[in-house]
Amino acid sequence: MTRVYPLLALITLFNTAYAQDQNYLPDAKLTPESVRMWNVGAGVTQKLVHLNTEWVNPYGIAYAKAGFFLTDDSPFGAQLGFRYPYYFTGKDKNGYYVGVYAGHIASKQVDNKDETRLGAGVDLAYVLLDRDRISTFSVGIGAGEELKNREGEVVEHIEPKIQFSYTLSMGLGRK
Repeated sequence: MTRVYPLLALITLFNTAYAQDQNYLPDAKLTPESVRMWNVGAGVTQKLVHLNTEWVNPYGIAYAKAGFFLTDDSPFGAQLGFRYPYYFTGKDKNGYYVGVYAGHIASKQVDNKDETRLGAGVDLAYVLLDRDRISTFSVGIGAGEELKNREGEVVEHIEPKIQFSYTLSMGLGRK
């Protein structure tokens, strides 16, 4: 009889279904009918003048920026990010979006040469989004990597910095 109890427990365990009804994905707030999926444009992020591509999906806006810093050597810089719609304020899909970004966040002269700093951060953006365009004003806070000169002295510490950005993009293709 004692050998039957473990067998019954094992049969019960394997025949029990666990129904998980929790949805871990956020709510899809952007409908494909209201906006264009791909957008291209230009903008300024701190001292980075860039071209950008934006992909609008049901969960938010993913973007890639590539350009040059407005410093002596004009080094290349790029950023990737994503913004989730947090609160809509009017018609279309205008409103506040929260996001994250990573990439080149600053350029600093070290040993008579401009060096770019990699970093990451979070931002709050106000997005004017409609069928044909995306206009974004954002303010973020992030930190970049530590920069050292030839002697090994730290010339730029890891500390939070504010980042301002503006981009304007136009939709691709016909709707």
